[in-house]
Amino acid sequence: MEIRCALPQDFRELLHCLKMRSKYAILLFFVIGLFIIEKENNFISRVSDKLKQSPQALSEANGTEASPALAENGSLASLRELDAAFSQLRSRLRNVTLQLAGDGDPGPRRHVLLMATTRTGSSFVGEFFNQQGSIFYLFEPLWHIERTVTFEPGGANAVGSALVYRDVLKQLLLCDLYILESFISPAPEGHLTPFMFRRGSSRSLCEEPVCTPNAKKIFEKYHCKNRRCGPLNITLAAEACRHKQHVALKTVRIRQLEFLQPLVEDPRLDLRIIQLVRDPRAVLASRIVAFSGKYETWKKWASEGEAPLQEEEVQRLRGNCESIRLSAELGLRRPDWLRGRYMLVRYEDVAQAPLQKAEEMYRFAGLPLTAQVEEWISKNTQAPRDGSGVYSTRKNSSEQFEKWRFSIPFKLAQVVQDACAPAMRLFGYKLASSPAALANRSFSLLEEAQPSWVT
Repeated sequence: MEIRCALPQDFRELLHCLKMRSKYAILLFFVIGLFIIEKENNFISRVSDKLKQSPQALSEANGTEASPALAENGSLASLRELDAAFSQLRSRLRNVTLQLAGDGDPGPRRHVLLMATTRTGSSFVGEFFNQQGSIFYLFEPLWHIERTVTFEPGGANAVGSALVYRDVLKQLLLCDLYILESFISPAPEGHLTPFMFRRGSSRSLCEEPVCTPNAKKIFEKYHCKNRRCGPLNITLAAEACRHKQHVALKTVRIRQLEFLQPLVEDPRLDLRIIQLVRDPRAVLASRIVAFSGKYETWKKWASEGEAPLQEEEVQRLRGNCESIRLSAELGLRRPDWLRGRYMLVRYEDVAQAPLQKAEEMYRFAGLPLTAQVEEWISKNTQAPRDGSGVYSTRKNSSEQFEKWRFSIPFKLAQVVQDACAPAMRLFGYKLASSPAALANRSFSLLEEAQPSWVT
């Protein structure tokens, strides 16, 4: 039965009538009404501008004498009142529409890329976005590509790997998670896999409806932390990605910022790139602990000093620092394609003021910082000591960020300073001239962050 409403006599009756209609009718009425109001406002503004001219100008234009009293107290006053009434009506219609539509306009869909290298604190900083309920967050999905596709370092092969990473990254940001099926080993069957790398580090993959019932006799290699889930259904994960308002991804496998230009310019994406850096001396000290087997020569040389440090190892260190520096310099030059899309963040600044830096990163990304994120930061940056394991994200961050100074031999610090001096100068890391200076707590190795690092 169709509901008919008599023409209301005032605005409240109009609203009462509108509320009886469906949400979509309200939205349609709002759009049409706003269009009409804008047309009326434009007309009123043009007429008002004419009336605001001096009496002499009006007289010359019309060929008659103007009446200042009439212009001021009559037509102009009436038009101003009418203009104010239209503005008030437009504001009320917008408020009513937002209320009836739900929580209001969620804003444009954002895509955030946290770009870092290993042992720079990227897992910790990535949690700032993982904890936001409207963000679909993925933790190191490019790990699967690195494990499947083999590229030799340097030259054309390095370019080839960067292009593969970029193309996969683009599809992931667009919620095409099926792209990973070609790289996950063993290959998923029926879009199901128990081998999604570090699945438990992505809340979006461990919540309903992606978290399906646990299947018997199936070993979930990378399981969810707080609930039991069956194999990852990639179709459900892709749907969850599309239903979330924003997408964020953390990776340590992309270092060449220039290769990301097609993603920044892709009209389907609204990409913000946050490059996270850390003192390379701290990075080396952390890698020696986390990847002990790969750094045996470094440890033996530092402790025994008998066998010389291989030049290949030093060149690899220098190459890593240079790739990070070149990307940062490109971002800080603010080319047209990257302007407003790039932010440089030091891990040390995050560790000392995590909530402040989280607010800055969210503001840069155009996202709302929720109470849930603030609560996580408060809980996980004031622990009495480091959490267990080298991959823990629970830290007493303000006390731990310079702990490396008292564990790394000075001779190792010197090698890093020699190899990475240009990058260290760019990022504001001071060089230590002696073992005493390195271990002196009163001597800060960190210069103040530059405001120009936020574009």
